Amino acid sequence: MSSTIWSVDEHLEDILTAVQPLEPIELQLPEAQGCVLVEDVVVEIALPPFDNSSMDGYAVRVADVAGATEEFPAVLTVIGDIAAGDAGLLGGQRVGPGEAARIMTGAPLPAGAEAVIPVEWTDGGTGEGPAAAMRAHRDAPEGARGEVRVHRPVGARAHVRDRGSDVRPGDLALRAGSVVGPPQIGLLAAIGRSTVKVRPRPRVVVISTGSELVQPGEELSGGQIYDSNSFALTAAARDAGAITYRVGAVTDDAETLRATIEDQLIRADIVVTTGGVSVGAYDVVKEALSSVGDEDEPGGGIDFRKLAMQPGKPQGFGSIGPEHTPLLALPGNPVSSYVSFELFVRPAIRTLMGLPDVHRPTARATLVSDKALSSPAGKRQFLRGTYDAQAGTVTPVGGSGSHLIAALAQADALIVLPEDVTSAEPGTDTEVILIR
Repeated sequence: MSSTIWSVDEHLEDILTAVQPLEPIELQLPEAQGCVLVEDVVVEIALPPFDNSSMDGYAVRVADVAGATEEFPAVLTVIGDIAAGDAGLLGGQRVGPGEAARIMTGAPLPAGAEAVIPVEWTDGGTGEGPAAAMRAHRDAPEGARGEVRVHRPVGARAHVRDRGSDVRPGDLALRAGSVVGPPQIGLLAAIGRSTVKVRPRPRVVVISTGSELVQPGEELSGGQIYDSNSFALTAAARDAGAITYRVGAVTDDAETLRATIEDQLIRADIVVTTGGVSVGAYDVVKEALSSVGDEDEPGGGIDFRKLAMQPGKPQGFGSIGPEHTPLLALPGNPVSSYVSFELFVRPAIRTLMGLPDVHRPTARATLVSDKALSSPAGKRQFLRGTYDAQAGTVTPVGGSGSHLIAALAQADALIVLPEDVTSAEPGTDTEVILIR
């Protein structure tokens, strides 16, 4: 372990300098969800590609329904049906004077028609009062012929979605750097793109260490605790945008841990371990990985460090394996490991994704507490808190102990007390990192 005391910023800079965005690949749309575009997407077709109806109703000429009322309706001859996807368009027949075509939502506007009358503004071809709905063609084919009484006038292009009113050829659909989410996938599909060039979601392997760890659902015996870290960090990595693999807790045996990590490298873009990085006699991660790179992978290796922060003083970072896969070794205490993930692992994952902004948002907030908060001199402290954006305040949750995981579950922010602050009085203006 290095004897140098690293600052939080120095450790993070070292990580982000070493971690590079993943190489772009072409993916089918479903597989591209959550990935980051590496090139601008330009529209090649108009959307919608043709004038179409936004209502179920009748395609008409404006002059034919001018002045129409329920008492004195305009009576038009229905010349046929036009359904969504209909390419026949009345067999080429135009909507002429005194005529109308029954039309469904999304169907193309026929030649000669200038607007669409909603079916509720007509008698629906029944000869009775205002219609509530339009009967399907299969149920009432006679509705495509005969007469319809129109009870209201309409303006030109009413209830018509114009060709290209959404996007036109040459428009920029999505910018490089955009995350491909459900709306983006919908747009890409709508303009005819089946694949897109993106940086893939990083594959993150999370491994917890400790012979005392038991999987949730099993019985505890003396000296044992449940493994919470691997579950929390796997969920956090997934929340950051990664594809995640959780490995069950590894016992305190250096060879077993090293073999486990090496087995996982085939599916890892980054490896995260938790536990075994302090100064205890059973700190297995240091024992297993301290010499990696010196002996096996030139240019690799894991450097174990002390950081001027609380919680999370012991940290490890480097690379392992023939591909120099980044490995971040986090402390084992639950709060320490989670805070370390937020500060160091999450930005690394977002960097691998190629995102322009890899950090959580921050804010300034007034400290609300019953007493002053103490902080060790020379260390940057991160306390759990709840942030009220409307009031601009933050309230501490729980104490500063690195094992107090219940308070972490209630927190939505980290209160940052700088290295030169040893006491923060109520009312102090503080920086907060928003973690939800």
